[in-house]
Amino acid sequence: MAVWVVLVAVAGGLTLWLRDAAEPRGPYVWERAGPTTAVPSPPEGWESACTTPTPNEDGPVDRLCVFSSR
Repeated sequence: MAVWVVLVAVAGGLTLWLRDAAEPRGPYVWERAGPTTAVPSPPEGWESACTTPTPNEDGPVDRLCVFSSR
């Protein structure tokens, strides 16, 4: 039993030591990231192209319309 406890302790310490050695060194800083691409606006008349959802007793209903432009 003692051999198993020593083996587990050594393996755990070795794992932590190797994991810390693999991580890159600091300094760690926050970077402000902006959007990479502009989001296009929906085409004219998109409200009439999408179907109107029928409300039900479970609560509000969301809808999803997909448009493609080339």
